[in-house]
Amino acid sequence: MIKRGKKRARTDRADLHAVLDAGLICHLGVLVDGSPRVIPTGYGRIGETLYLHGSTGAASLRAAYASPVCVTVTHLDGVVLARSAFHHSVNYRSAMIYGFAREVEDDGERLDGLRAITEQLAPGQWDVVRPPSGKELAATAVLALSLEEASVKIRQGPPSDDEEDYALPLWAGVLPLRSTWGAPEPDPRLAPGVPVPEHVLRRPNAVRD
Repeated sequence: MIKRGKKRARTDRADLHAVLDAGLICHLGVLVDGSPRVIPTGYGRIGETLYLHGSTGAASLRAAYASPVCVTVTHLDGVVLARSAFHHSVNYRSAMIYGFAREVEDDGERLDGLRAITEQLAPGQWDVVRPPSGKELAATAVLALSLEEASVKIRQGPPSDDEEDYALPLWAGVLPLRSTWGAPEPDPRLAPGVPVPEHVLRRPNAVRD
């Protein structure tokens, strides 16, 4: 339950899905030997389940099985410049998911989870690359986290100044922030004549949400 900033809270599941689907990485918060750690990592969503992955040797992933975790995804959309220092803010979309993660042991679900993570970063990529080998799969841990316990907060719009401050001769407004993709940069060891895939060429023409 959101206790602070309730007016920015969203309860529609579509808002949660939209925030997650627009992201590229999340931050995974875990307790390792009693100390908090926050790890940036790739993720993917299938329905009401979030999938994450990492090395089977990573202490942070092993710890995620034993205690509650918290996953966050945040998009910064702009800096809100107010007439007073107190009312400066940012426009943003954020999601927080918390609960107990489970280790995915079923081979089919593991591949589905890894596909979702790959497609989150590069839609269309999974179908054109070499699939994971048995050795690679053995070295990779896949975690599943239910979206049942989640919160979403969104702030959009102009500054919210105190009424008496609107008369001040000070500029106020929003400085928007947008991320764009650059042109694909080929691997120096790319074999001659290998074209850039269509799904990769399409990305630089879009603004990332």
